[in-house]
Amino acid sequence: MEIEITDTLLDIPATQWNKLNKDGNPFTSHAFLTALEESKSIGGETGWIPRYLLLWDNNGNLAGALPMYEKHHSWGEYVFDWAWANAWQQYGLAYYPKLVVAVPFSPVTGHRFLISMDNNREDIINYLHAAAVDYAKKEGYSSLHYLFPTSTECNLLQQQGVLIRHDVQFQWQNCSYADFKGFLATMTSRKRKKIARERRRVLEKGIEFRTISGEQLSSINMERMYEFYLCTIMRHGSQAYLSREFFLMLAERMADNIVLIEAHLQGKVVAAALNIRHDKILYGRYWGAVEEYHSLHFETCYYQAISYCIRNGLSRFEGGAQGEHKLSRGFLPVITCSAHWMANKRLTPAISDFLKREKAQVEHYQHLLSEHSPFRNDPIRN
Repeated sequence: MEIEITDTLLDIPATQWNKLNKDGNPFTSHAFLTALEESKSIGGETGWIPRYLLLWDNNGNLAGALPMYEKHHSWGEYVFDWAWANAWQQYGLAYYPKLVVAVPFSPVTGHRFLISMDNNREDIINYLHAAAVDYAKKEGYSSLHYLFPTSTECNLLQQQGVLIRHDVQFQWQNCSYADFKGFLATMTSRKRKKIARERRRVLEKGIEFRTISGEQLSSINMERMYEFYLCTIMRHGSQAYLSREFFLMLAERMADNIVLIEAHLQGKVVAAALNIRHDKILYGRYWGAVEEYHSLHFETCYYQAISYCIRNGLSRFEGGAQGEHKLSRGFLPVITCSAHWMANKRLTPAISDFLKREKAQVEHYQHLLSEHSPFRNDPIRN
């Protein structure tokens, strides 16, 4: 076996890479990651510098990989470590650059260790992690972070002495609902009336919705979606990580994974939400609107997506990071994890203690949220 660090996936055949991406997750597919690279959404001066770790077998075949990046800031990660950066600075140390194993700009749980073989998977994970740590030490990175790995991967990393961090996301679960009315029927009267009122306000404006995917998806749709994305960025004073070319490449390479929901009013598209589908899961990613309409965000981003999931038999809808407002709209709190290796062992005990206290707070937070469930009965248990 041979380890290689490369700054591009463009030289790796898609067939080789996708054999590692065995569950077909669109976020770790060759198409998605190379679209980020080719569109210059990562690389250059973006602060996301590809450092893909590749494992080659003796026959010259790709046996494993880590989607790894050198980071010069903590934007676009959704696992917030600004306080750690400040602690490093107070000690007269540099926190950046660091290494992250992640999908850029995507708070989506999935395999971070991409491995072609089912046998010896645990050994290969340990081998890849050891190789990543060796590289971090050799190049002088402050730390190595696995963002949104699976719980199984977190458990294996914890056995290797890696620190585990927890957080909460809000996810909608499909409990075999026949339709949206069936979903609403499981909620408390107050929450049911609130959602019905929000939907009615959008309907009374005369706004209609169109769901576009696969062959129906055009470059015009994605050009428009990019403009909506910029509207949201400007409204919140954020940074536009993604380029126009990235959106167009998604339409060209991953149309079957795209679920685009457009809001139409008097022949004009006034809002849109971009979702990405993986098998039985829908992921909400970006949204925007050219004008403000009461409850349009909730209808476009949540209720239309939930309706899509029910119609198509999807099991789950993940609406992205954060957002307590999702709870009253049928999204329940779910624990996510990340894993962190620190080069500086003097600071590791302090961070370990912080993470233990934070875990207790996260669990308490999840419990409090669960007590305010919008459902008459817990739909997961019933």
